[in-house]
This record gives sequence, structure tokens and C-alpha cells, in this order.
Amino acid sequence: MEKNIESGSASSQQQELIAKTFMGLEPVLAKELTALGADDVKIGRRMVSFTGDKEMMYRANFQLHTAIRILKPICHFKARSADDVYAEVLKIDWTQYIGTDKTFAVDAVVFSEEFRHSKFVSYKVKDAIVDQFRERTGKRPNISVANPDIRLNIHVAEDKCTLSLDSSGESLHRRGYRQETLEAPLNEVLAAGMIMMTGWKGDTDFIDPMCGSGTLLIEAALIAHNMAPGLFRKEYAFEKWPDFDADLFDRIYNDCEENEKDDVKCHFYGYDIDMKAVNTARRNVQAAGLTSCITIEQQDFKDFTQPTEKSIIVMNPPYGERISTPDLLGTYRMIGERLKHQFTGNDAWILSYREECFEQIGLKPSIKIPLYNGSLECEFRKYQMFDGKMKIFRSEGGSVKTDEEKRQMAEKHRFKKNRDFKQRLEEQESNEDGDIRSFTFHKHNPFEDKEIRRPRRRDDDDSFGRSGKSGYSGKSGKSGYSGKSGKPSKPGRSSSYPEKFGKPGKFGKPGKAFGGKRNKFDDDDED
Repeated sequence: MEKNIESGSASSQQQELIAKTFMGLEPVLAKELTALGADDVKIGRRMVSFTGDKEMMYRANFQLHTAIRILKPICHFKARSADDVYAEVLKIDWTQYIGTDKTFAVDAVVFSEEFRHSKFVSYKVKDAIVDQFRERTGKRPNISVANPDIRLNIHVAEDKCTLSLDSSGESLHRRGYRQETLEAPLNEVLAAGMIMMTGWKGDTDFIDPMCGSGTLLIEAALIAHNMAPGLFRKEYAFEKWPDFDADLFDRIYNDCEENEKDDVKCHFYGYDIDMKAVNTARRNVQAAGLTSCITIEQQDFKDFTQPTEKSIIVMNPPYGERISTPDLLGTYRMIGERLKHQFTGNDAWILSYREECFEQIGLKPSIKIPLYNGSLECEFRKYQMFDGKMKIFRSEGGSVKTDEEKRQMAEKHRFKKNRDFKQRLEEQESNEDGDIRSFTFHKHNPFEDKEIRRPRRRDDDDSFGRSGKSGYSGKSGKSGYSGKSGKPSKPGRSSSYPEKFGKPGKFGKPGKAFGGKRNKFDDDDED
């Protein structure tokens, strides 16, 4: 065993940590971690490693917008067979992490010719843990796949293995504000990463003209108002750990609420042609407590007119893959026409999948960034809308690409250089957190017409819940926030169920895509 990391350390002790994310969002996540105060921040593939104390681990879970989960490695070792995995796991003193009265589960992510199935690796880890307890105590902890007390994660890249405690539990993209969803919803972590990639800081109005369930709008509002995405979440896996520090976590919660910005001047506008989508987005916005700063209306983008205030558009139109549309190419032609004639002087960012769709827009992008939306390798393109011809624009000192955008463009082909995931074995199990076709969400209905925030659990005057501000009662005007509104009710337990989607839509002949689909998809890195 190359390295063993002890548990139960003091709150101030530095420890190795790993933040998982989607491919393409690693630099954004690294910036978030650096801003949060993490040390030794290093970018990997679909992950960023860093060091920090217990408080940093709590804050990473609670405050990061672009992380899927936070892992705390227990040990690193090499294994060339299932027996090797069993033997190495058996060396760990599992009484430090799991009691016989606790339940546990093991998730495995495998990129190796030696191991043909990730579940087989999970079983070997589980067997070693259970056998150790039986031999030492005559008892064994039980397995709970749905809601374990302790969740473990083993990552295997060829013969290199990392066994970690999963401090997050449920994927961090499940914020807790989503009341309802539509077909092919945009992942919250991806939406937040897209917004951060634009460089938008809340200094202009934010528009999503095809808003669906409102994910981009809500994530943008959270970023602009410096609201931690964990405010709506019910629980984290680390809260069940033996060394959980409830006082420390309460302080982090309170600090985040105190640091929220109430004086943001921008407003958020969402439009959709489908009234069902409008109603769904409104309910999600209401659950997030953001109705005073986000306006959702029914409108076809073909009727979009020049906004009166400086604005940015970030949109995720249909691709013809998961959502069918009668005239897909015509839709993209209309997008280009509206941007050209009704969005001058502003920037628009569009995420899409097919090259011929982008071609129909008829505008030259200043930047193209590869991003994965579920298993689809897409591109996120920026269009700088200026009045007149490019030659005149440049002669007057206009710049289409910033230095940062030029750097990002230089990395455009990095996905193509790292496509060994195309060679993964067919038996590899998929971690479905990242693929929107298998998206599951929690439907909350603890109290009507109130935003959902995590209840405070500890207070000198109230042993039941945290006291303080529950959200925003709303000033008049578009900035929308007005301080404290009392203590929230405690949300009830949520239920989850799989969202069922139809077959991917089709149009015409198969079109050119940016690397196509990945056969399998998970939220973990490849080494």
C-alpha cells in the first residue's frame, strides 16, 4: 500500500481531497477551489485534486458550483487482480470508518484491461470489509445501496487504485430547488460551468430565450448573488461520519448566508414557447426563492426584440437528439437572424451539438469551447454582436477574441487527443449522475409557495432548527432581495424517481458532431 490517510484527524489537519467534475469544466472548478482557499490545486481529467482541512472539505461540498462530488482518499495502492484488491483493502483498519451498526456502499469506476466489470471490483472491496469485521467481531455492517451511512469510492486506472470516502453522497448537481423537470434537462453543474466560462459577473442582465425548466437562470442568479448552491440541499454524506463537526458546519452555513449579495442590479429573463416549460421554470424559481429577480414569460424567440439594458444571452437550444423539433435547421436560422438584428452590442453564448445547426446561425463565433452535455460532445460558442461589418468594427478598435479566449481556443482539440475512453470495455458500468437521459431528481413539496432552504439544525434558542434568514422576501424592483424574513419551516423528506425519456429525435441524415456520443458516461476522471 503506497499511501494511507488516517481518518478522525483534527479539524485543522491538511488532507488530500479530490473534486470531481465534467470534462471541460476542470479549469473552472480549479479557479473556484483557489478562490475558496484550497491549497495544492492540480487539474486532472474530470477532476481537480487539492489539499485542505475539514472546513475546506465542508465548504467545497457546500459552496462549489462546478463540483459533482468531493472525495477524501483513504489509500492508494496497485493491484493487478481482484485478489490484489481484496488483500489491499483487508489491510485497512475499517473500524476507523465503519461501525457494525452502520450501513455502507461501494461505488467503483474502472478503466483497466485487468478488471472487466466495475461491479466486480465493488464486490471485492465489500467482501474484504465484511470479512474483516466478521473475523474480528463476529458481526458485520450491512449494505445499503440507496441510503448508506458510509459511501466508499474506488477508482481503478489500469493497476493504480484509489480508495476514498465519498463526502458528498448524492451528486452535488442535485441542488434541491428543482421541483419539476422537462425532457432533457440541463445538468446544474454544467449550467453553472457554462455561465462561469462566459466571464459574466452579474454586471449585465441575463437572458435565456429557450429556458426550459429554468436551470441556467437559477444558476446564474445563485452566482450573481453569491449564494451557495448547498443552501437548498438536505444532507451530505460527511454528516454521518463519526468525526462530523456540527458546530463547524453550522458556522459555514451562517457565513455563506451573511456573505450573500443583496444589492445586485441585474435582472434575469427567461422565455419559452411552451407554457408547460414556463410553469415548470416558475415553480423551480419560486422554490429557490428567486421570484423577485427572475422573470419567466411565454414567448417564441422569433418575437424577441432588442433589450433596453446591456445583456448577455446564454442558451441551450434543441439539438435534434433528445428533443425533437419540426424544423431544427430553421430554428437555428431564426436564432441567427434574431441575434443579428435584435441583439446588437451584446454577447450571446450557445451550446449545441451538430455542426450543421451552428452553420445555420450564419454568424462567426469568436470562441468555440468543447463541452460534454451528458454523453454528447458539444460546443459552447460565443457570438459577439456588433452593428455593421467586421472590418469596420475592428478598424474602430473592436476585438472579437480576448487573450483568455485565444488561450481557450488553443485547447479546442484537447478532447480529441484524450479519447482513450472510446476504447473502454462494453461491460463498464455508467455512473448515471452525468447523463441527462437517466436523470433523476427529488421532488420537494414540504410547503407551498415558499422557497426551499436547508433548515438550520442548531441554535441557542431553538434545538430544532437553525435561525436566521430563510431567503428573500423581495424588494420592489429587479434586484429583488430584501434581507431577512425569519426562520424557514423544516422541509420534509424528498422522494426520487427516474425521469423517463423517449427515443432521441432525428432529422434528415446523420449530421456531423464534435466527436459524437460516448458509449458510456460517468462523473469520474480518467488517469
